[in-house]
Amino acid sequence: MQTKVSTKGQIVLPAPVRRRLGIRAGDPLDIAVEEDRIVLTAPKRKHFKARIIEDPITGFPVIDAGPDAPVLTSEMVRELLVDFP
Repeated sequence: MQTKVSTKGQIVLPAPVRRRLGIRAGDPLDIAVEEDRIVLTAPKRKHFKARIIEDPITGFPVIDAGPDAPVLTSEMVRELLVDFP
């Protein structure tokens, strides 16, 4: 996977990378230079426990991981639905 450097020195992290690591706009990243490589590291996030709840308005089951949770991946949703009746 590749990205380009803009004229302002900015890069775009591809969406699949952001989703996989739970990176959102405004999140800090650590940067280091190792030999001839630039290494970006996302700080460790606390693990969120997602759960299936009933939507208070519609009454339908919905997945809730809390307001500060990262975007749920398809794999996370699949794991949740294994126990769904």
